[in-house]
Amino acid sequence: MTYLSRIRINPLRKDSRKLLSNPRAVHGAVMGGLPNHKPDDRVLWRMDPDNPHRPHLFVLSPTRPDWTHIIQDCGWPDADGDHAAVRDYTPLLSQLAVGREFAFRLTASPVQNTATPTKATPSQAARLTAHAEDGKRIRGFRMGHRTAAAQLDWFLTRTDRWGFDIPATRSDPTAPGIHTPAPPTAPHPTSPPGPDPNPPYEVRITARHRHSFQKNGHGAHVVFRSATFEGRLRITDTDRFTTSLLTGLGPSRAYGCGLLTLAPLPGQQT
Repeated sequence: MTYLSRIRINPLRKDSRKLLSNPRAVHGAVMGGLPNHKPDDRVLWRMDPDNPHRPHLFVLSPTRPDWTHIIQDCGWPDADGDHAAVRDYTPLLSQLAVGREFAFRLTASPVQNTATPTKATPSQAARLTAHAEDGKRIRGFRMGHRTAAAQLDWFLTRTDRWGFDIPATRSDPTAPGIHTPAPPTAPHPTSPPGPDPNPPYEVRITARHRHSFQKNGHGAHVVFRSATFEGRLRITDTDRFTTSLLTGLGPSRAYGCGLLTLAPLPGQQT
């Protein structure tokens, strides 16, 4: 059985500030709440700091968790309300069907593989030199996309394999009584009339970050970029979509990327 948890974080506490600044610390705290975790179990999490006064940590786990340690160290242990809401994921999975639409949020790490990095790090430069000397073909480097346009393109070109698509932006008719002037007519149109071949889609990037930290505080240096996508999706393949929800999207899943969460659209019944 799979569980989705939402944990309130108090940003004023010392341990909370560590969680909010270091994905490695969050990973350790999350794994500490899963006593029955197995090595091959997939655990996904995401920190949502959009409300700076009350961030939320979301966790998708294959076993029922216990978040007492996070509540005690990083929450409001004596305050009213749900400190950690833990819900069975099965009811949501049972609602999935082709054509069903949901609002969504996803923090992912958009990457590309290239054998010719624009600004090679010292270790990458050493590898390039070594392979040039021995004449062997070098394996591509995984590089994070830096621009919002590239990150959005990365997302949109992968939705089919993940079992959904992003509908084109809806255009509502003008309200009665409001006059909208007609656009000027070009005397010699450069393209034939017809639908826009590249319509805007129901998705936007709401946050972009560069993460840099050391494993265990003194180990290998980890650097990656993340982008948070929000919008509306439509299921195209139930099996693929279910797999995407349960296993995550893209790389850096241990560090807060890959968890796709859903919510009903306005007026939609759950």
